[in-house]
Amino acid sequence: MLPLKDENPIGSTAVVTWVLILVNIVVFVFLQGANNPQVVDPAEQSLRWAAIPCEVVTGEGLTAPEIALTFSGRTDTACDLDPDGPEAFPDKPVRLAVVTSMFMHAGWFHLGGNMLFLWIFGNNIEDRLGSLRFLVFYLLGGIAASIAHIAVEPDSTIPVVGASGAVAAVMGAYGVWFPNAPIRTLIVLFLVDIRAKWWLGFWFLSQFFVGADSGVAWMAHVGGFAFGFLVGMWVRASHRSQRSVFAPHHQPRGPWDPTGGAGAGPYARPRRITRF
Repeated sequence: MLPLKDENPIGSTAVVTWVLILVNIVVFVFLQGANNPQVVDPAEQSLRWAAIPCEVVTGEGLTAPEIALTFSGRTDTACDLDPDGPEAFPDKPVRLAVVTSMFMHAGWFHLGGNMLFLWIFGNNIEDRLGSLRFLVFYLLGGIAASIAHIAVEPDSTIPVVGASGAVAAVMGAYGVWFPNAPIRTLIVLFLVDIRAKWWLGFWFLSQFFVGADSGVAWMAHVGGFAFGFLVGMWVRASHRSQRSVFAPHHQPRGPWDPTGGAGAGPYARPRRITRF
């Protein structure tokens, strides 16, 4: 079930959303070495820049023996196995890596999926919040997602990469603010429109069925989505909070439109929206 677009117009250019997409691509191609894997070691870059639960909890970087055990596959909880040994990357900002890891990815499909979801759902959230508030919201959502993952796996020595948690926060807010916005979705060979609340609800519930050995930090997805959902609920609760948070062109002027302004009715299909 692949989302392709939403029928939810925006009133401003989503500058930050585009910049975030560009930064994620640049980091993957150049910093992580996707353009030159013979020269740049992706594993080393992940260890140097990605968030690792053990490091975030202890405030100290992994040692060479701990890294060797992790990548040998014998254990992924070698945290503090060699507490007195020298750190493999002594200059690494182990807690700031919670932020830098948001811009790293494990492969092209990982990157492409996250950027597709960010574009579909992010431009409308940025349009509502304004660029600066959206950037702060995005980063806080990613941090909340990392905290959720670390809380359930505090001894893990496996690097965590990806924008999924931050994007999940965007999706959580989207589900609250635009529950009836149509999401054009590819299901097998068919294109169908699904209301955002059903699409996002299905996605959220599916995270609890992710396999333990899948390598997916599903709890980060859940934590990010919950953060965005709660922020969205708080903003939607009153005109006062909307006036404090929303961009000037989205100040409250009447009843909330759950279609996202796409048109009248609970599930609008306006003619002015291009269809395919």
